[in-house]
Amino acid sequence: MASAVTIPTISPQRAQAPFCGRSLKSRWLFPPENGDCEKLAYELQLPPAAARILYRRGFRDAASAEHFLNPSIADLHDPFRLRDMDRAVERIRQAITHRDQIEIHGDYDVDGVTSTVVLKKALELAGAESGWHIPHRLHDGYGMQPAAVDAAAARGVRLIISVDNGIRATAAIARANELGVDVIVTDHHLPESALPPALAVINPNREDCDYPNPNLCGAGVAFKLAHAILTGLGWPETKLNRILESFLKLVAIATVADIVPLTGENRVIVKHGLSGLRDPRNPGLRALLKAAGFADRAPDAGEVGFRIAPAINASGRMDSAGQAVRMFLTADPEEATDIARELFALNQDRQAAERAIVKEILDLCLATPVTDSDAALVLWGSGWHRGVVGIVASRVVERFHRPAIILGVENGVAQGSGRSIEAFHLLDALESMRELFTKFGGHSHAAGITLPESSLDAFRGRMKEWAGGRLTVEDMRPTVAVDAMVELKEIDDRLWCALDRIEPFGMGNRRPLFAVCGVDLAGPPQVWKEKHIRLAALQAGKTVVMRGWNLSDLATELRDVKRVDIAFEVERDWNGGWALTVRACRAAEAMAASG
Repeated sequence: MASAVTIPTISPQRAQAPFCGRSLKSRWLFPPENGDCEKLAYELQLPPAAARILYRRGFRDAASAEHFLNPSIADLHDPFRLRDMDRAVERIRQAITHRDQIEIHGDYDVDGVTSTVVLKKALELAGAESGWHIPHRLHDGYGMQPAAVDAAAARGVRLIISVDNGIRATAAIARANELGVDVIVTDHHLPESALPPALAVINPNREDCDYPNPNLCGAGVAFKLAHAILTGLGWPETKLNRILESFLKLVAIATVADIVPLTGENRVIVKHGLSGLRDPRNPGLRALLKAAGFADRAPDAGEVGFRIAPAINASGRMDSAGQAVRMFLTADPEEATDIARELFALNQDRQAAERAIVKEILDLCLATPVTDSDAALVLWGSGWHRGVVGIVASRVVERFHRPAIILGVENGVAQGSGRSIEAFHLLDALESMRELFTKFGGHSHAAGITLPESSLDAFRGRMKEWAGGRLTVEDMRPTVAVDAMVELKEIDDRLWCALDRIEPFGMGNRRPLFAVCGVDLAGPPQVWKEKHIRLAALQAGKTVVMRGWNLSDLATELRDVKRVDIAFEVERDWNGGWALTVRACRAAEAMAASG
């Protein structure tokens, strides 16, 4: 079916000021000089550039920095600090004693898949037999539905445990209560004003919960329940810690994929979990890593987000997430390998669908430019695959630097996802117009919605008005926030090793952005594969080659420029070494006018 897109209407007087992503001049922000960084570098025996990163992130003394650099399993919080954890564990123990049938209700993304697997494994270790259910994204929609509860009760299920969903499943849980089925909710999404009528609701974002880490992902909450269950088995501490560390491999992948802050307890989870990916024993995880090209080394957080998580997600986006669950649960290496290959094939299909929608949106936004008056974008089209609209929303936010909601329309129903920028709380916006939606939920910067096609124009108008009253032009202007000024001679293996200790990088601990200023270009930038760029920077006799993804437009902008400022990241290359990735580049004389 040919797709049809609807884009915001732009008034003629505004149309002459198009905003097509990078064409809007970025603000470059530089850190202040601070002599204490040199002392920190000396005390930690780190390169000065690494010490500057730590100092900028709030670690002003060697003790706090050392604790950050070396997170311990002992830093994990007591799971019983989560409200209702004791009630949940007691009901699960009763179910094990009475051999009640337990069913785990998960979700179709990475977080929901890994949550399901972790909790099922923990229940097995505790002596319980449990089934699992993952809704189909296109056929069933998001979250626990009354129909799924009816089906579970018909199978004889006496206890349902939700993972990565359930906090807004009031109707489904009320139906479970009618049928005599107990429900334990484990979730991390923001609750409504009233909690669902479940036996136990484990969610660090409950207003009456004082758990120290409100930023757990769904798998993190499921892991806490697993920890609490296994604590009561009387195992030696060494055995318990070994099992918990084995779970952290999957929980780390989910924590990275769900884009929650990688600080505090989440840093412990990801640091130790990714380390465990060097030698996974789970056949499914081993097959997945091999298919992604990590047979000989562990991926870092960026590689998990870019190469591992999309393959798991592809199962739920393009087909059924049950395949990914089965991959992690099977003991058969051949079956695991077959499923892993299938997931990567589905991911290729997902990428093609995503590219087609993004191209259509960008083509139309070039014809009808997005301007400063469009503080939020609501775009929809018939024939758009609802399994990829969330990723498309992320691409649109990257390009236009403002909240974006992308929806696929089918049979009079619009369903899709939204993503936001740091300055805009997306879920608060949706709460202000909740009467428009059939369903909605999510976080401050990501959400899912369903609404009638007839309400789309009203929704777009309300979103534009809400965002316009809260976002300034500066909020919608890309910022190049430099973490540390360096010289090219500082970029070496010693800095790479120090950055490896500061990892994992992600939300709350983003990959450091370095800047070299006033360096010479050792020749014109070279376009690579029609959309990427390579450039060679020269300073004090040292030449460094850098790459820039999707920055081919710089070849034209820098054609007659000899001296530049470059903002770049130090990243892992395909072969496991390090490479320099350009994030922004400008003529050096612009530095005097920087913000």
